[in-house]
Amino acid sequence: MTEWIFTLTEIDETAARFWQAFGQYKVFAFYGQMGVGKTTFIHALCNAKQVTSTVGSPTFSIINEYSYPGGIIQHMDLYRLKNEEEAVRAGVEDALYSGNTCLVEWPERIPDLFPEDTINIYLEPVDEQTRLMRVADK
Repeated sequence: MTEWIFTLTEIDETAARFWQAFGQYKVFAFYGQMGVGKTTFIHALCNAKQVTSTVGSPTFSIINEYSYPGGIIQHMDLYRLKNEEEAVRAGVEDALYSGNTCLVEWPERIPDLFPEDTINIYLEPVDEQTRLMRVADK
């Protein structure tokens, strides 16, 4: 398990280090309470990949797609999904197995749909400005 502690001023550097450590993987599941900064960190990850389009929370669309020089990033927010069947109908399973980079918020909604090599990221507040991020490959 890898751990990083970072503040908002260090988030871009942390995102760049994250890609250096885990860039060979495709599916990333982000766990953490509401407001811990999952979307903010995903925004930093997209910046590090040179995404030029607007990165925003896909709370209502379920899946946002962004282009970057290396391909496609699919950003998913599963908070509103009730079950795995709803996720399949929304195209989440197809996205997870597409070969594109997938950044998924609220993965606990559909635990059985994720590929085996999914990287799990756990964000926790340390204080108002600081976050602990634990990264595990199982």
